[in-house]
Amino acid sequence: MFKTWRADLNAALERDPAARNALEVFFLYSGYKAVRKYRRANWFYRHHMKFIARYLSQRARHRTGVEIHPGATIGKGLAIDHGMGVVIGETTIIGDNCLIYQNATLGGTGKESGKRHPTLGNNVMVGAGAKVLGPFKVGDNSRIAAGAVVLSEIPPNSTAVGVPARVVRVNGIRPDLLDQIHYSDPVAQELCRMHAEIAELRKEVEKKHDSL
Repeated sequence: MFKTWRADLNAALERDPAARNALEVFFLYSGYKAVRKYRRANWFYRHHMKFIARYLSQRARHRTGVEIHPGATIGKGLAIDHGMGVVIGETTIIGDNCLIYQNATLGGTGKESGKRHPTLGNNVMVGAGAKVLGPFKVGDNSRIAAGAVVLSEIPPNSTAVGVPARVVRVNGIRPDLLDQIHYSDPVAQELCRMHAEIAELRKEVEKKHDSL
């Protein structure tokens, strides 16, 4: 457990440009505190002491503004930046070295039983205010744009943008996990293409009209 705590601490230091040293992160960063307290609560949850686990998780929620169900499965190196308003559901699975920003939700879509929350692969970034809802997977090295609402599976090395989210491929290149806003929008690109095509057709019509 201590190795995992250290990996979480290093993740916060590496991904938050405002983090000055490990001592500051350990004592002052609510996102790191929430993950650390989750790991303690998760130990009790896995050892069938669920009341204690929920008690610890609810205390952490009141102190940090981050609600992580103790039944969630979270890999090493999770960084929660700012943290306030983050919600992670019971059957959520999060891979290694993921980054989650404030007000993000990894939740369900109703009262389904069994696996009802998303699975994040490794190196996934979930932007501020994004909602990932349902029992599907977000592939490795993918990004969820700020404010996006993801309701279906996201392939690896992709970017999800919009409401509901649309997928943009990143050509297999691992993206910059800290960039939440510079995305290509496929709908905007298609509208631009159609606008250019309509302009060309208008010119042709005007030429034919002038020649008559």
